[in-house]
Amino acid sequence: MNVSGVNTVTEFILLSFPCSREVQVLLFVLFSVSYTLTLMGNGAIVFAVKLDHRLHTPMYTLLANFSFLEMCYINTTIPNMLRNFLSETKTISFTACFLQFYFFFSMGITETFLLPLMAFDRYLAICRPLHYPTIMSSRLCINLVGLCWVTAFLCYPVPIYFITQLPFCGPNIIDHFVCDPGPLLALSCIPAPGIELSCSILSSLIIFITFFFILWSYTLVLRAVLRVPSAAGRRKAFSTCGSHLAVVSLFYGTIMMMYISPTSGNPAGIQKIVTLLYSAVTPLVNPLIYSLRNKDMKIALRKIQMFTKTGQSKQELMSGPRS
Repeated sequence: MNVSGVNTVTEFILLSFPCSREVQVLLFVLFSVSYTLTLMGNGAIVFAVKLDHRLHTPMYTLLANFSFLEMCYINTTIPNMLRNFLSETKTISFTACFLQFYFFFSMGITETFLLPLMAFDRYLAICRPLHYPTIMSSRLCINLVGLCWVTAFLCYPVPIYFITQLPFCGPNIIDHFVCDPGPLLALSCIPAPGIELSCSILSSLIIFITFFFILWSYTLVLRAVLRVPSAAGRRKAFSTCGSHLAVVSLFYGTIMMMYISPTSGNPAGIQKIVTLLYSAVTPLVNPLIYSLRNKDMKIALRKIQMFTKTGQSKQELMSGPRS
């Protein structure tokens, strides 16, 4: 039952980026382009892995799932942000706010589970190459990916339920572009140190356990790579792992600033910029990081490009003038 008996707040106002109307329109255009490029880039990787049979390996299966996750992740924030840029009210209903909170966090946690799995896959491929095909089978890979998704979506329902039971009697203005736990807890009419502490502990455990697992995996990988006698072999291993480490550094560096303590006193402007980095910028640059440093992926993407051009040429010929 709700602590206060009833919530007087039925909707929240997401301030997003307060500025003049002209700047709002400019931001709308910039984020629309960024959103489209993110969907196209990650979608291209998903289709490349699906269409190229040479990429039907655990490493690329994980990469395709990661790209699909990024497409889902960005859809939890950017569409509503774009709507707010052109809206006068910038409101979001109480239910929609907490649904966004749930899916935004669940997608983020899924990413913190997929990244260690990708690191473990590289550890097996480089440190246990002879046993790799038998250990990391396609079936096991798919099962582990499914486990990541299911576990991630089961992490936050209970904390979110308890936050919804707090009394929100006004004000209802969230100085953010997403329904985040820090601003939401700050709007509660009563302090909730227990909920804040539980969210902080849960976030800290997920972030640090997965981050140290990645560090452990790549420490072992680095030791194995340094023992490779050929320079070409070392370069190939470093190239494969370097892409993943770049993504890990960008993602974990930003979320550690935000969610070790949800109400740690970060200024609203800093919170928005940091959240924007891991929720919008990271999904945008990930396709570039993975495709530019991966020869097989570049070949597969060129095939998709050629296939698309061929299909367009055929369509133009079929739709041409008939005698």
